[in-house]
Amino acid sequence: MSDALVRRTVELCRIASVTGAEAACAERVEAILRDTPLAVQRVGESVLARTVSRPGRPLVLLVGHTDTVPPKPGDRGVRVEGDRIYGLGASDMKGGLAVMLELALAVGDGRDLAVDLGFVFYDKEEGPWAESGLGPVLTSVPWLKRAALAFCLEPSDNVVQVGCLGTLHATVTFVGKAAHSARPWQGTNAIHAAAPLLAALGALAPVDVDCAGHRFREVLSATLATGGATRNVIPERFSLNLNFRFAPGRSDDDAVAAVRRFCADACPAHPPEVEIVEVAPSGRVVLDNPLLARFLAENGNAVTAKQAWTDVARLSQAGIDAVNLGPGLSAQAHQADEYASAALLAEGYRQFARFVGLR
Repeated sequence: MSDALVRRTVELCRIASVTGAEAACAERVEAILRDTPLAVQRVGESVLARTVSRPGRPLVLLVGHTDTVPPKPGDRGVRVEGDRIYGLGASDMKGGLAVMLELALAVGDGRDLAVDLGFVFYDKEEGPWAESGLGPVLTSVPWLKRAALAFCLEPSDNVVQVGCLGTLHATVTFVGKAAHSARPWQGTNAIHAAAPLLAALGALAPVDVDCAGHRFREVLSATLATGGATRNVIPERFSLNLNFRFAPGRSDDDAVAAVRRFCADACPAHPPEVEIVEVAPSGRVVLDNPLLARFLAENGNAVTAKQAWTDVARLSQAGIDAVNLGPGLSAQAHQADEYASAALLAEGYRQFARFVGLR
């Protein structure tokens, strides 16, 4: 199985599928699945498959995205060197897709499994929240809603990562008055006006939040800055992108209010304009799920908090308990010359095979 997983990961890495251009990858995934007894359907550039449904069996989903981030200058092509499989998206998350596909090929129609099993391969995860292919899939495919547990095969080194942070992006704009830079007193420097906010951000420590015994860290950071028209003009506008990562249990509305309050408190004399650009919710921590408890008892995975955003949040919104668990290396996600570990792929496959009762 290790050799098969390596070959499948190499095959998938050789299919370019940067966000928004996943069609070729979706077509290959669909062709593989159509060659099995599974029921297969296509929703846009997403592909789903499921085993036969048996009364009394819970439905478990394996969920993975087909897109990758763009290539990087340091990428040196798809190849295998020892335990490492190199290629764009190898860990995030074509290695996880390989595990899903090899399981799909092995389960037959699934009538002898311990659970009903569904596979979801979706597009545009790496792009904006509103454009993800998983949203339309969850809206248009009714059988997904009866899932008792979903595993997002995001890279996690085969560690079960519970919940996920929510993420908010806001454009914070300081408005001044243009003037010649030789006579700055005739204007108001919008960049200088941002100094109190930047100082407050620099002094801001992460806030630890405990959720069911697992620590999430809330952080607020400036990630982009734009302003000024030319070198010899005092800038009349200066904008920052603020990114707030917030813990499970905090609502979207509360996250918005927290960012607005922080900006107002940092700049009481001249509060900036705050435009909320995007909010993606946090994901629930579901350690009380009995199927997850059985998985952990059978496989002994370490459990930790997911200190990032994933589609566990979107599944949570749809009422589906979900966790992150994938064989990719989390430290390799979005890296130049990205690689995955063949040993972790094989162990991930074995864990899922054991859990679903694959003999």
